[in-house]
Amino acid sequence: MSERLETGDTAPAFTLPDADGTEVSLAAHKGRKVIVYFYPAALTPGCTKQACDFTDNLQLLAGAGYDVIGVSPDKPEKLAKFRDQENLKVTLVGDPSKETLAAYGAYGEKKLYGKTVTGVIRSTIVVDEDGKVEHAFYNVKATGHVAKIIKDLDI
Repeated sequence: MSERLETGDTAPAFTLPDADGTEVSLAAHKGRKVIVYFYPAALTPGCTKQACDFTDNLQLLAGAGYDVIGVSPDKPEKLAKFRDQENLKVTLVGDPSKETLAAYGAYGEKKLYGKTVTGVIRSTIVVDEDGKVEHAFYNVKATGHVAKIIKDLDI
């Protein structure tokens, strides 16, 4: 089980390929707040709902100074299909090695339909302008999560 991040921790650095294969790094967002959300798989119902919710609220979040990056273990080709099929505007990056997922505490044992499995733990980490964890939400629900973040962040 990977360690969960807590408020005040330094957010682990990462550089991952986006849907077009372009490298995206957390360091490139220094000076802005970043919502990094982790989801199990592109093109699945819950993950689609969550990505669409972030896309629908992207202007509101950006206006409040937040960038949004979605991380899954998918390869760029699948992310591109997901983005294009759902008309997503959020930045999606792939972590097939699962190293970044693990570093953020978003990969490990979880309950799925009553069974213990190893996989992506749906999580959202809010990183401040200095690269520190402002909020860490684990085991979040796909539906309604974006509205809860907006409320919790007082946007």
